[in-house]
Amino acid sequence: MPIPAREIETDYLIVGAGAAGMAFADTLIDQSDADIVIVDQRGKPGGHWNDAYPFVTLHQPSAFYGVNSTELGSGRKDHIGLNAGLYELASGAEVAAYYDRVMNHRLLASGRVRHYPLCRHVGGGEFESLLSGARTRVTVRRRIVDATYGAPVIPSLHTPRFECAPGVRLVAPNALPGLGHGAPAGPAARRFVVIGAGKTAMDTCVWLLQSGADPDAIRWVVPRDSWLINRLTTQTGPEFFDESIGGQAAQMQACAEATSVDDLFLRLEACGAMLRIDADRTPTMFHFATISLAEREVLRKIVHVIRLGHVRALEPSRMVLDGGSVEVEPGTLFIDCSASAVEFRPTLPVFEPGRIVLQLLRLPQPAFSAALTAYVEAREDDDASKNRLCTAVAFPHTLAEYPGALLANMRNQYVWSQDKALRDWIRASRLDGFGRLMAGADKQDAAKQATLARYKEQAGAAMANLPRFAAAAHG
Repeated sequence: MPIPAREIETDYLIVGAGAAGMAFADTLIDQSDADIVIVDQRGKPGGHWNDAYPFVTLHQPSAFYGVNSTELGSGRKDHIGLNAGLYELASGAEVAAYYDRVMNHRLLASGRVRHYPLCRHVGGGEFESLLSGARTRVTVRRRIVDATYGAPVIPSLHTPRFECAPGVRLVAPNALPGLGHGAPAGPAARRFVVIGAGKTAMDTCVWLLQSGADPDAIRWVVPRDSWLINRLTTQTGPEFFDESIGGQAAQMQACAEATSVDDLFLRLEACGAMLRIDADRTPTMFHFATISLAEREVLRKIVHVIRLGHVRALEPSRMVLDGGSVEVEPGTLFIDCSASAVEFRPTLPVFEPGRIVLQLLRLPQPAFSAALTAYVEAREDDDASKNRLCTAVAFPHTLAEYPGALLANMRNQYVWSQDKALRDWIRASRLDGFGRLMAGADKQDAAKQATLARYKEQAGAAMANLPRFAAAAHG
């Protein structure tokens, strides 16, 4: 006989216990007396971090990732490795453990949050246990919060879009540390093909090289070269004021003076904000991946870069791509890094009657965006006001779309700056990154004050110049 559905009540039903859902819940319990139910299909909080490849790390400093109430990491700098001299980057295991701690010692400990893991939301406030099939009907007094709308595609759960013939050895990056005699992933390999041009592929190439692979034994399939953010410009410590805030001022000047989209990216490269791996190739993609100069030098050791478009089929002795075929040695290990973390999704109103859809309000910061959404939900009365403060920013999928995304970021920032309470909350938020750095600049330091003045001046000029590029992208 079917198991009768049980009935519960709550103010907010949050669907998804990943970065966005956790950040939203954390700020909401801080800013309101709301009761919250969180459902998630995974067995532990942390979303995609539970399925990430073992050698993944954050792209940018731990200092402004996670939830607003709880520090991630210790605020130290790395002294060795490819991030030496810069602030720590939490590993995937550290991030997953962090979210487990936040759930148990912050959210559940509040007495106002209930977590239902291994449960699937079937719609209308009803969810089903993946283990028993038992259903729970939730009377939601305020909103259902969709924290899954922007969820990334995970390499280990990704189905390749190319054919794979029998006898081809194809693995996800997750399998690499387990390579060896008798290991579940199979024996170690001597030849490798890395498929994909995004940050996962870059991480995989770096891991292979640092683990002892011969650069000459690696072939890297790069359908499109990418512009990359220079991690030096993302540091939040006061000793990096010139690189971070001065870098922001330089980027605004590049936006103000650019004569085309291509010219904009070249100017961003010239001021040190953007990097490219191959100096002889002009990138045609930008997905906000962030690397250090040291990582770039490691990646430049790979000389067998295949630029024939996307892979269409893998065979034991060759690859078939858009632009032709390439022979490979038998026994080559193919590593599928082709999953996209930024699949196209149209922007939606964040607030609707009975519903919130968490989306990016500032690229590329999902945790900050979700926390800000929760703050606005707790203090504003009507959806029109809330949507004015929380306008979703579309992720750019072409270089031509980047100026429009940047302009949307800047417009949101301007709207926030006109609301004193929200402005003060942002400046105090650990997820903001640069707000405290700018607000904490010594008033007696003429050089820093000059940098801040330059940033404001160039930001205004950028907002006057960027709309023509944004309009052209949609024309």
